[in-house]
Amino acid sequence: MEIYLVRHGAAYDKQEDPERHLNKDGVSQCHLTGKALKRLGIQFDLIVSSPKARARQTAEIIADESGYSREEIKITEVLVPTALPNDTLSYLNDFADAKRILLVGHLPLLGYLASVLLINTSQISFYIEPSSICKINTEQPQAFAGDFCWFLAPEHIKLIAQA
Repeated sequence: MEIYLVRHGAAYDKQEDPERHLNKDGVSQCHLTGKALKRLGIQFDLIVSSPKARARQTAEIIADESGYSREEIKITEVLVPTALPNDTLSYLNDFADAKRILLVGHLPLLGYLASVLLINTSQISFYIEPSSICKINTEQPQAFAGDFCWFLAPEHIKLIAQA
């Protein structure tokens, strides 16, 4: 199973927008992320998003760019910032047939989730920039012995999308 972790794009701060939708830069970042994934030939069997506006928008834009139906995006609380990584992994057990899964969420969850997938501890947190992508391969979500494949920061994504 290939798990792709994507942190939402840049968003307005709470004073400007209490729901924290993507700002102009965030929308642009997400389009580039989707284009880069398409250019890399990556198609998803499943896209799962946090219910927060900035994550939902990120998932929708990436879905549009990569040819995944917006209506098929799963929205779940197990991807909110304070969710527990093991709850996220338990949720994924319902989708054992999916080969490529995109998870769109927030820090600190995504950083801890990467740690749990790779080394079975949430004592280490990986920093994931907005609109970055981390790819981890694993036998199953709770195998706790995943392989770190790659990490693309926004500057890498831009180069791939615009190549």
